[in-house]
Amino acid sequence: MEQNQLKELPSVSEVLLKCNKYKSLNNKYLTYIIKLEIDHYRVVAKKGKLILKRSQVIQDIVAEIDRLSDTSMRPVINGTGIVLHTGLGRAPMKESTAKQVAKRVSGYTNLELDLLSGNRGQRQDHVNGLLAALTGAQSAIAVNNNAAAVLLALNELAEGKEVIVSRGQQVEIGGSFRIPDVVKKSGCILKEIGSTNRTHLKDYEKAIGKNSGLILWVHTSNYVVRGFTSEVDLADLVELGRRKRIPVMVDLGCGEMVDLSKKGIPTHLPVQDVVKSGAGIVTFSGDKLLGGPQAGLIVGKKTLVNRLKKNPISRAVRCDKWSLAFLEETLRSFGDNGPSKDNLTISLMTNSRATLQKRGKIILSSLPKKTVNLLGITLVKSEVEAGSGSLPEEKLESMAFRFSEKNRSASKLASQFRKGKIPVVGYIHGNKFFIDLKAIIPGQEKDLAGAISAIQ
Repeated sequence: MEQNQLKELPSVSEVLLKCNKYKSLNNKYLTYIIKLEIDHYRVVAKKGKLILKRSQVIQDIVAEIDRLSDTSMRPVINGTGIVLHTGLGRAPMKESTAKQVAKRVSGYTNLELDLLSGNRGQRQDHVNGLLAALTGAQSAIAVNNNAAAVLLALNELAEGKEVIVSRGQQVEIGGSFRIPDVVKKSGCILKEIGSTNRTHLKDYEKAIGKNSGLILWVHTSNYVVRGFTSEVDLADLVELGRRKRIPVMVDLGCGEMVDLSKKGIPTHLPVQDVVKSGAGIVTFSGDKLLGGPQAGLIVGKKTLVNRLKKNPISRAVRCDKWSLAFLEETLRSFGDNGPSKDNLTISLMTNSRATLQKRGKIILSSLPKKTVNLLGITLVKSEVEAGSGSLPEEKLESMAFRFSEKNRSASKLASQFRKGKIPVVGYIHGNKFFIDLKAIIPGQEKDLAGAISAIQ
């Protein structure tokens, strides 16, 4: 049986003969895809489970080539309601912002050239002043993500020495990367103190010794511990560090730049307040609550930041011209009265339920009644999260389309929307499929209506 099934496997050249319309694709890439697919079917055949004939196998391989012939990354309509969706690229940006950045840096640009003097410049100069001014810090540096920022700071300030961290702050930052692992990889020695739920100032004080290099305070931005808990006030920790002459570093993670409580977004630990506390180094992400590109932002005391800039790791984790240009645009969106409408991420997060309800009604009214009835679409109130480990306890008010079709499962409907001409990613709750409006970018309404209408 196995040998008979193996005979149904085509050769690479056989499949290539059916790929004339894919001449624009690199032949090596085509061959690579075909070999992968044939290997897959070979495994199935060896298990005696290949039920397809040779012609069908070729047809399926060509279908896979057709799918992969398009660019891998595609625009997606985010119907999850999660504005900072890691799987969908986190912080979205306005198309007009992307065009402005492309105009400035798609060709040659003064990335590391001082146009006034003609001398070699520093790429960090494009964002350092803005970042320091907005956070109230003495100096700043941007690297390619927050994990890199933490790694760089730990390596420079405490390599070969102990880094004191509360057990309650040894977070996993996603993708199975954990603070203890980052500490060790940076060349430091992890010194655990306190317990999971309670850590006191005396725990830090007792842990300080001759080989202590740094006190690390990690903001648990992606989870909350409730009940019998206690943690040390940051100001007290900074004072302890000052007395013992040990720098205190704060990893904020999401990094809240402005107070958005008046717009319905609770604010817990603004970057400016942490800088005011006297922490030597503060790190946070650029593509979370800042609303910018992926970046690790480091602000703090000038003497410490300057040391980081000279560390060889800073070269390995530096930002390219595109990231720096997008970051500069994002930072410039923050004025005296907070972020402007150009900051798409914050605009989406602060959209009121009333605004979303109006948009939802307009979209719903544009759909054919037959489609609305077939799919059982209703506009309902919803609550969503910010995403990417930001504001874990907070629910943001929103509106969503609920689909209650009886003849199709929620998972089947979700699959159809994902595989559409314009992919729409929603979510399933209580055996119902939902498309939330919180993260629908203005201008996508027509495409969303078209995607819904296309479901048969």
